[in-house]
Amino acid sequence: MATLGSFSLLIALAFAAYNFFAGAMALWLAASGRPARVAPERLATTARRAGIAAFAAVTAASFALVWAAFTNDFSITYIAEHSNRALPGAYKFAALWSGQEGSLLFWAWLLGLFSFILNLRYKQDTTLYAYAGTIMASVELFFLVVLNFNAPPFSLLTGTPIPDGNGLNPLLQYWEMVIHPPMLYLGYVGFTVPFAFALGALIMRYPGERWIGITRVWTLVSWLLLTIGIFLGMHWAYAVLGWGGYWGWDPVENASLMPWLTGTAFLHSVMMQERRGMMKGWNMLLIFSTFLLTLLGTMLTRGGLVSSVHAFAESSIGYWFMVFMGIVILVCAYAYIRNRKYLESENHIEALVSREASFLFSNLVLLLICFLILWGTLYPILSEVVEGAKVTIGAPFYNRIAVPIGLFLLMMTGVGPLLPWRSTSFKTIRRNFVLPVIALWVTVIACLVAGVRPWAEGKFQGGDFYALVGFSLAAAVLVAILSEFLRGARVIVKLTRRNIFFSSWTLIRSNTRRYGGYLVHIGVVAAILGLCGAAFNKTTESELGLNDKMSVGPYTLVCSGFTQDSNENYDTEYAMLDVSYHGKQVFQLAPERRVYLASGQPQTMVAIHSVLFWDLYVVYEGANPDTGQPIIKAFLNPLVSWIWVGMLIIVLGTLLALLPTLKLNGRALAAGAKKSDGGN
Repeated sequence: MATLGSFSLLIALAFAAYNFFAGAMALWLAASGRPARVAPERLATTARRAGIAAFAAVTAASFALVWAAFTNDFSITYIAEHSNRALPGAYKFAALWSGQEGSLLFWAWLLGLFSFILNLRYKQDTTLYAYAGTIMASVELFFLVVLNFNAPPFSLLTGTPIPDGNGLNPLLQYWEMVIHPPMLYLGYVGFTVPFAFALGALIMRYPGERWIGITRVWTLVSWLLLTIGIFLGMHWAYAVLGWGGYWGWDPVENASLMPWLTGTAFLHSVMMQERRGMMKGWNMLLIFSTFLLTLLGTMLTRGGLVSSVHAFAESSIGYWFMVFMGIVILVCAYAYIRNRKYLESENHIEALVSREASFLFSNLVLLLICFLILWGTLYPILSEVVEGAKVTIGAPFYNRIAVPIGLFLLMMTGVGPLLPWRSTSFKTIRRNFVLPVIALWVTVIACLVAGVRPWAEGKFQGGDFYALVGFSLAAAVLVAILSEFLRGARVIVKLTRRNIFFSSWTLIRSNTRRYGGYLVHIGVVAAILGLCGAAFNKTTESELGLNDKMSVGPYTLVCSGFTQDSNENYDTEYAMLDVSYHGKQVFQLAPERRVYLASGQPQTMVAIHSVLFWDLYVVYEGANPDTGQPIIKAFLNPLVSWIWVGMLIIVLGTLLALLPTLKLNGRALAAGAKKSDGGN
């Protein structure tokens, strides 16, 4: 398998090189109009076929690596380091992306797959597709160069053969790690497609905004997959790391969040370009930045430049990425400056109180928080270069900047849909904002009555204050979105004389993109409600002997036993806890601690009982070496489930936005849409 894999990667490199250079030559010949021995169209056709062949070769290499994992071929260094005989099959498959070399191969395979899909659709807008395909071929060529010359996944072990491998990192032996990394990679690689089309459209000065329509599905799906990947990573950290939280501002967490922020800004501002021909240059910069941030995230994770539970060992791969990112920046800057007149806006913002202005403000805030996170993430590297000592920035820094900015973005989530395009009037503002403002103040009063205290004992309580603001803004945004939707639905009811349910469904299908976006915003509101619950977390820790008790919130935990077990993959010890709710026993929990035999590394397996309003989160921290009794740490984490509910709503909203709009009852729908859009 090592020979097949290495040979396949070498063949893939040759085909990818031909795909890029032949494609670029064909575009140059077609643009210059110079006579050539080979027609540009024929050269472009051979380039596309070479791209398909490169994908086939990368597929063969990926298959060879997975096959080596399943057949326990420990003569391959990568397999020896990331697999072992007792590893379950799902994790053997996950070994493909669990290490540096394998994850780069997986990236190259995904990029080849997306290029293959585009090659099948080249017959429409052939020149634009040719530019995009050539740009994607250049990215594929870079990854294949790295795989062949810097991070070969099929290098062989030297010395005495080993009977078993080191096994997969215990932190990765959790079901979500079979899903979480591929989702992130799909999001990362997916953003290469809109980047390639945007850069291609800029270079060829493609008329109109059709390139946005071509890449809309790619952009939405890539954003959705990256979103799912981030949420799954949060849940993995919550369920596996055993610290009671889900986001620690780890550098690799930040690396996935930054392209999500710029991608979110791009999704919003690109609507202004489609609708009014505005912010063309801004959108180019956003999609360029998103692509570069995906490369930066890959470099941080794969190059070992930062200290993280997610990152791989330090290697020279970071320098390769730096050089490639430098080339990308130069190409993008040259194309942007050379074609800046092509990017001039056809219209301008007419009023500060308008939907266009709200989009612009939201974009600026998204970029601000992205820049601050980027600064905090890179500061340890910069400080080591400048001062010779690595200075790490911790979670308090990020929380101080992210929480207030995030609350402002939450407010803009509700304000934007209530503002019409171009300009607004005081009458429209009063009509649209009265209910959200009432909901906000009602929630403030309800929170104060419920015991939320921004000030207690003469001291400012930051957690309670931000929770109060978050709950109140969430209520206002939810009412704003629902009132905006019901306003349009009532118009459809009057014009069609059908019931509210039929009219609501008709309105949704008349503009799935808009109402799918509203549903995504509701999902964001739900997730922020879950984040606000962290201000009220409770925790306790105790050593429990047989029949000993400990309490956290309304729960009482009684130790009914503690024991050990083993299988061919790991040894485990765990505690059996009977849990009572207000004095009535309702269920059992069994938190455990594993030691994996292949690597000798320990792993915490948290026991979690989730209900709608809180999680009971129990960690077995090990046995007291003197008494042999288990040490248990218990958390009561309010509203955590709403984070995962928010993710599901975001998924549903994005899927709705991807559905085609139905043209039903045109007059009524047009009137309803006009009314819903603020009369403009």
